[in-house]
Amino acid sequence: MKTISAKAWSWLGHELDAWAEMDKSAHFWWRDDDATRPTGALDRLLGLSYNLDAPLALAVIPAGLNPELVDFLQNRTLTTVLQHGYTHENHAIRGQRKLELGGSRDSARIITDLKLGYQILEQHFDERFTPVLVPPWNRINGKIVSCLREIGFTGISIMKVRRNACPAPGLLQVNTHLDPVNWRHQGGFIGVFPAIAILIQHLQARRSGYRDIGEPTGILTHHLVQNEAVWRFLEDLLHFLSNHPAATWLDAPTIWK
Repeated sequence: MKTISAKAWSWLGHELDAWAEMDKSAHFWWRDDDATRPTGALDRLLGLSYNLDAPLALAVIPAGLNPELVDFLQNRTLTTVLQHGYTHENHAIRGQRKLELGGSRDSARIITDLKLGYQILEQHFDERFTPVLVPPWNRINGKIVSCLREIGFTGISIMKVRRNACPAPGLLQVNTHLDPVNWRHQGGFIGVFPAIAILIQHLQARRSGYRDIGEPTGILTHHLVQNEAVWRFLEDLLHFLSNHPAATWLDAPTIWK
């Protein structure tokens, strides 16, 4: 297993070398979901961000916001706040996968909640808040997407390769592509080889023009649930990317400027 892992890291290095040979930078960004309050896990996450100079976009649940989180993030200059739905409650109808922004609720109620959540985060975090919506479970009703710009959002972020850079006028979509958590095994790790393979696949598709080269490769974490194997991989990955000359981190304000 160690040999396979070593080869996987080597292959990632070769892919980044290929970007360097083309005189291009492979852009990355990092999003973490489900924050509401300070925890030891969040402190550990922000420590990785600081120590490895990797900007973090923290998706915060407005309805669950603990005021202590505002003070906790006060001097964390590498961390920006995105909006993670409103309550992160499931309103899916029978037969649907988990969904907050759709399902059994009408659009008007959803939009009202998103507006309230927007106001909460803007009031508490001011310029630290980047007006980007992160739908819980990475799912959202298409009718809601068309209304986001009216609320004030300039961006949206879900999971996997985007189909359209602008799903609505004035709204930029930038997704995440790697989630190292194995959700079928209670926060376990999908493994070094599968995780790096996902990264390489997206990087190669961007470099070849098969996918949108303008969409940075996104890493998604969940500090509240990931186990020690995920933490070790995350630290190794951040260290690897931060030390490769062809890899460049982008923060949320830069992406959605």
